[in-house]
Amino acid sequence: MNEGRPRSWARTLGMVAVLAVLLVGLNYAWQSWRRQQSDHRAAIQALLDAQVKAWNAGDLEGFMDGYWQSPELTFFSGPDIRHGWQETMERYRQRYQGEGKEMGQLTFSEIQIEQIDATHVWVRGRWQLVTSKGTPGGLFTLIIRRLPEGWRIVHDHTSN
Repeated sequence: MNEGRPRSWARTLGMVAVLAVLLVGLNYAWQSWRRQQSDHRAAIQALLDAQVKAWNAGDLEGFMDGYWQSPELTFFSGPDIRHGWQETMERYRQRYQGEGKEMGQLTFSEIQIEQIDATHVWVRGRWQLVTSKGTPGGLFTLIIRRLPEGWRIVHDHTSN
């Protein structure tokens, strides 16, 4: 009868050791995932900050660097749907750099960044322009994808 107890004790101790190793591994994976998510949020915020900076400097091309340079980019605003980087650029150019137009000073606020998966996030927020003719603003939802060239907006749905 006494011979069974040492084996039972050794087996229990072995199971505790395996469980401890699993918990340490899970904790490491969880912390690594949280660091990566934090890094993604910082990169997305930097992309948005760079867009605001470029816009406020009158640099429309710099602003558009945040968008995916692809014909598959989509931009929805009001009743309009634009497809592709070039078409989106032309929309901005006509609306904000055409005759009698001004770009104004852009701000983003109430930014919410949510991770969808390892390569996609969605961003919700509020935009506002201050121009000599008024202060238009609205809401936006962006889908941003991590591409070889970095994080880029692949879909923009903006409302007034």
